[in-house]
Amino acid sequence: MKLFKSIMAVLTAGALMSSAASAVLAQDKGAVGIAMPTQSSLRWISDGNELKAALEGMGYSVDLQYAEDDIPNQLAQIENMVTKGVDALVIASIDGTTLSAVLQQAADQGVKVVAYDRLIRDSANVDYYTTFDNFQVGVLQANSLVKGLEERFPDDKPWNVELFGGSPDDNNAFFFYDGAMAVLQPLIDSGDIVVKSGQQGMDVVGTLRWDGAVAQARMDNILSANYSDGSRVHGVLAPYDGLSRGIISSLRGVGYGSGDLSWPIITGQDAEVPSVKAIIAGEQYSTVFKDTRELAQYTAQLLDTVLSGQEPGGLDTETYDNGVKVVPSILLTPYEVDATNYEERVVASGYIKAEELQ
Repeated sequence: MKLFKSIMAVLTAGALMSSAASAVLAQDKGAVGIAMPTQSSLRWISDGNELKAALEGMGYSVDLQYAEDDIPNQLAQIENMVTKGVDALVIASIDGTTLSAVLQQAADQGVKVVAYDRLIRDSANVDYYTTFDNFQVGVLQANSLVKGLEERFPDDKPWNVELFGGSPDDNNAFFFYDGAMAVLQPLIDSGDIVVKSGQQGMDVVGTLRWDGAVAQARMDNILSANYSDGSRVHGVLAPYDGLSRGIISSLRGVGYGSGDLSWPIITGQDAEVPSVKAIIAGEQYSTVFKDTRELAQYTAQLLDTVLSGQEPGGLDTETYDNGVKVVPSILLTPYEVDATNYEERVVASGYIKAEELQ
C-alpha cells in the first residue's frame, strides 16, 4: 500500500540498527507483554510466535499469554503484565470494549499500548493500531464470491446467497461486513442476489467469538427453514476460515458436494491450512490471505522505534476512530487466495509448507 514506503523508512532503519546492537551487545532493551485471544485458532498461535521471536531478536524480554477467549482471563493477564512492569503491551483483544480500566493503569505507568489487528474501543490509552485494510478484506471476499457465482452458476440467476458476519465484539467484523456489502448490496437491490433467509445486518448475521460450531448450527437452521423446498444455496459469504469449515460441514450434511448438488461458492479469511486444503478440494472457493508474519514484523518495528524514543512516521491518522480518539495505524494489504494462486501466495512465500497441504 501507499503507506508502506514511508512506514518502512522510519521503522525499518530503527529496527535494523536495534537488531545489530542486540546482536553485538545482547542487551535487554525492556519488557513487552503480548496478550493473544486464543490458541484454538492457528492464526493466533502464529501471530504470537512471530511477535515473540521478532521482539526477542531485537533484545526485548517477552511475556506471551493466551486467554482462550475468556474476557476476565485476558483482563487478569494484562493486569499482571502491568504489575510486573512491562514497557509496552501488544493486545489482540477478545472484546475491544472491556479494557478501559486496565489500560488506564497501563497509561499511569507510562506503558505504551498497541492494539494488534483488533481495535480496542472506548479508551484514550491506545497509542497505536497495527492491522490490515479490513474494509478491503470484505471487498475482496464479496468480489471473490461474485466471481465464483459467475463461474460456477452462470445460468442460475438470481443466486441464493446467505450472509455470515464475524464476532460482534470484534470491531474488525463490522469493517469486513461493510466492505462486503458495499459490493453485494447493489446486487441484492437489483435482484441478481437473493438472501432467501432474509437475514441481513450484523445484529442478525454476527457469529459470537468467531465460533465455527455456532456458524454450523445457524447454517443448519437456515437450510431447514428456507431450502427444504428443493431450492439450492449458490453462495455463502463467510468472513473467516473457521466459520467456512462449519458452514461446509452443514452443507455436506444435506448432500452438497455429491450428486447434482455442487458446492456453493464459500469465502473465508486467514488462509488456514485446513481451509487451503478445502480450496484445493473444491469445497471452499477462496480465502483472504493476511501475512501475519509481516504484521508481526511491522508491530515489532513500531514498538522498537517508540521504545527507542523516536517518533514513528507514515501512519494512517484518519481511518480508525475508537470512539474516543483516532488511533494512529499501520494498515497492511490483504490478498485473495483461490485454487488458481494459492501456490504463489501461501506456498512460495513460505507461509504454508507444501507438505502441510498433502
